[in-house]
Amino acid sequence: MTDQPTAPDYKSTVFLPQTDFPMKAGLAQKEPAIAARWAEMDLYGKLREKRAGRERFILHDGPPYANGDIHMGHAMNKVLKDIIVRSQTLLGKDAPYVPGWDCHGLPIEWKIEEEYRKKKLNKDEVPPQEFRAECRAYADKWVGVQKEQFKRLGVMGDWDDPYLTMKFEAEATIVGEILKFAESGQLYRGAKPVMWSPVEKTALAEAEVEYEDVVSTQIDVGFEIVDAPNAPAIQALLSKGHLKTFAVIWTTTPWTIPVNQALAYGPDINYVLIPEGGTVNTYLVAEALAAEFIKRCEDKKPGIISLHESEWETVKGSDLAGATASHPMHHLGGFFAKPRPFLPADHVTTDAGTGLVHMAPDHGEEDFLVCKAHGIDPVFAVTGEGKYRDDWLWLGGQGSVINMKFVSKDGPICTDLREAGALLAASDDFKHSYPHSWRSKARIIYRCTPQWFIPMDRATTRGVSTALDTNGEGDAAPQPFVPSEVEGRSNNPTLRDIALNAIAQTRWVPERSTNRIRTMVEGRPDWVISRQRAWGVPIALYVHRQSGDYLNDPAVNARIIEAFKGAGADAWFGADHQALLGPDYDLADYEVVNDILDVWFDSGSTHSFVVEARYGKGVRADLYLEGSDQHRGWFQSSLLESSGTRGGAPYKAVLTHGFALDGQGRKMSKSLGNVVDPLKIMGESGADILRVWVASTDYFDDVKIGKEVLAGASDAYRKLRNTFRYLLGALSDFTDAERVPVSAMPELERYMLHRLAMLDSELHGVVALGDDREVWPNEPWLEFSRYTRALMDFANIDLSAFFFDIRKDCLYCDAPTDMKRRAYRTVLDTLFHALVRYAAPIIPFTAEEVWQSRYPDPDASVHFLEWPEVEKSWRDELLADKWEVLLSYRNAINEKIEPLRRDKIVRSSLEADVTVDVEQHDTEGRDHLDLLQSVDMAEIAIVASVTITAHDPQAQGEWDQATKAKIGVHRTGKNKCGRCWRLLPEVTADGALCDRCDTVLNG
Repeated sequence: MTDQPTAPDYKSTVFLPQTDFPMKAGLAQKEPAIAARWAEMDLYGKLREKRAGRERFILHDGPPYANGDIHMGHAMNKVLKDIIVRSQTLLGKDAPYVPGWDCHGLPIEWKIEEEYRKKKLNKDEVPPQEFRAECRAYADKWVGVQKEQFKRLGVMGDWDDPYLTMKFEAEATIVGEILKFAESGQLYRGAKPVMWSPVEKTALAEAEVEYEDVVSTQIDVGFEIVDAPNAPAIQALLSKGHLKTFAVIWTTTPWTIPVNQALAYGPDINYVLIPEGGTVNTYLVAEALAAEFIKRCEDKKPGIISLHESEWETVKGSDLAGATASHPMHHLGGFFAKPRPFLPADHVTTDAGTGLVHMAPDHGEEDFLVCKAHGIDPVFAVTGEGKYRDDWLWLGGQGSVINMKFVSKDGPICTDLREAGALLAASDDFKHSYPHSWRSKARIIYRCTPQWFIPMDRATTRGVSTALDTNGEGDAAPQPFVPSEVEGRSNNPTLRDIALNAIAQTRWVPERSTNRIRTMVEGRPDWVISRQRAWGVPIALYVHRQSGDYLNDPAVNARIIEAFKGAGADAWFGADHQALLGPDYDLADYEVVNDILDVWFDSGSTHSFVVEARYGKGVRADLYLEGSDQHRGWFQSSLLESSGTRGGAPYKAVLTHGFALDGQGRKMSKSLGNVVDPLKIMGESGADILRVWVASTDYFDDVKIGKEVLAGASDAYRKLRNTFRYLLGALSDFTDAERVPVSAMPELERYMLHRLAMLDSELHGVVALGDDREVWPNEPWLEFSRYTRALMDFANIDLSAFFFDIRKDCLYCDAPTDMKRRAYRTVLDTLFHALVRYAAPIIPFTAEEVWQSRYPDPDASVHFLEWPEVEKSWRDELLADKWEVLLSYRNAINEKIEPLRRDKIVRSSLEADVTVDVEQHDTEGRDHLDLLQSVDMAEIAIVASVTITAHDPQAQGEWDQATKAKIGVHRTGKNKCGRCWRLLPEVTADGALCDRCDTVLNG
């Protein structure tokens, strides 16, 4: 038997891509090593050297609390910041990033107290210096932990010198900032109701409060009217002597009844007098709420409605002026014996209740203001731990007032009211939203205590800087408040005026967030800046014991600040106060203030000891970036602090992002078991996958993350990685000698350069700042979901599915000297340098791996590079229009081939012969015909052949609406080249060579 000749194996003659860059990423293992290399080479420090003297971009980091492992919100926030900083660095700017931590306040103090409680220790029995030292150590521990976790995310910054609010120089600056308010008269001590946590024994800021649905006790209480000189109907009842008329109030806070001092009514509300059947009692309630009141009372007083409504007597609200009522516990004497006046109040409505409101100025802001206007002062009956004072006549020493057992319908308050005949209805079933401390999760109360305030509406007449210095680089300072710009403002603007003016001059992203911050500042009360805690920066003031005024002496203030520089806040608590006061003042005449500052004042001052301290007086941050909750937190506290001391905002722009939710859109919580841990994701999949997720989300709103979402991010990453792998392989031996000028390139290569130029413009539009505020709302600034989508689509659609697909035959089989192959590789090199830069802010670890794979240099980094040079001349709209038409025909042909592939008539598109019959009824059809006949459509569609005809009645195929052509597809009968695998007419038999391959191999 004679051996059959074997077909030649041409595999070794094909120029296949060569690269060691792996398809499998292995990010979880590779990324730590890359991060270690960055640290060793001091990547951040070298970048500062390389960008020295360039235009600066400052993203000021909002400080997280140093009290636990990072969560998904942290990861999302830090990654987004890093993407922005890296993209600005890529633009060639000097973009430093100084990470920071908020180290004071309840988050840390509460943790130390928890440890004390476990050991059955009382914090108040521990020396303050010792307690503060433990807080400092705890914060320092978690700063170290979180620092490494943020670095693992790939966040690039000055990790060797972060800012901490507990550093001595920071504490000195913070106390200096509050003393600026004091020196300019923007500080006062007063007693107002503030949000108070009985559990934590301190005042809280709005940003420290969250609202949860609760079930409370609701009660209707009767206050017996003793006089109503302007209400004839009531006075007539009172004159009968034996009749009792009650003003009925409704409340969901029974614990405030022991502190009641007045009743409020609505002057424009109509009230009715409802007699109780079988008794001599009558009840005064709003007519609009009478039915609801009766319904609540049915179980207790079933005969209350004994007459028809037509027989109820009506009382105008305004007629209640001058009326008084007795407190239900008036028999106790003292505080309770004094008649309670009826006071007109705008906040009284008929939305719920009885249309009459009991007033406790200690426990409600509206109550406080109305009572204050009528000379009624708070009595401070409830202590800091939520109990009534020991000397209080009713329930003295008892509480806690937020304990449901204490305030329930069977608790002591309701029991006493019931025995006094004043409790008309009570139930423990009222569902509503109620404020809680977001740290202890316990209910809070409104409690009037002496506190320090920064006034929002006091005219600023001195001391506020309205003309900041510049940094010498054209960095405009905040514009001073100009009264004439805002209608109705006085010549001496208030802090509210200045802040609102600053809001109008700031760029808010997204634009709709402007309304949120403006509304909050327009309606916010005076800023409560004092806290009754131990861990924080003290309000370093001396108050004169006789006058009640605080000492305002710049020389004393300078000594205080200097002492803080040496020992931090501890310098105050262990100070020689006489030495700080100096020889001009006697310590015996002064009270030393030991309240600490609201932690939001600490973080609101960071611009002074981070941005200005590092970059110059008057320098503002280009961007603040935090979650949407910071409109009431850091964004606002920073705005108010800077407005009060510098006359404007500390930032030029503010970006708000949403919250990270689970895959079903629910808030993450340990109780639900739906927490997605970023540390686990990095340990399993790598930080770059997490970063792709962040960059891909519409983070201006809340975003979801779960297995499916992460799978999508992984898939997108994998495709982009494979694009880089192809580029590395295709360019393995590329040299500058191979380059081809653009003018000598085929149209396809020039079209891809056009597409690259278009991509470059879109990506640049996302990261470039833009100074024209008229177009701010329409710009996609920092919308990285748009950036990432454009980049991914370009890699997947324009390159992998189109350009690479068409030109792989040229790359593999054309001669190395062939102009088309050289042009292709020239464009691939251009694409590589552009794409690796575009991707670097999003996936910094992978971009570094890609760059080092092609340019292995221990001293180099992709992150030293700047934005790619993309020529404007590459943009060619006429060429683009031409290729858009060719693409539509390519897509139509592929669509018609797909059924044959499914039916296994052809295995690949190379086995298909195609006919395209073009309609010629209009100019467009004729233009399409000319275009198709001028190109190698078989190469573009990657088929065996394409036959073009014009309106042939005999043409076979299916009508395609998009191209208005009839397209036919059938399996070719041509033979397959043994080297390039194309099926061509010149190939005499399967395995033989086509003309092109024969020339490449044999010359």
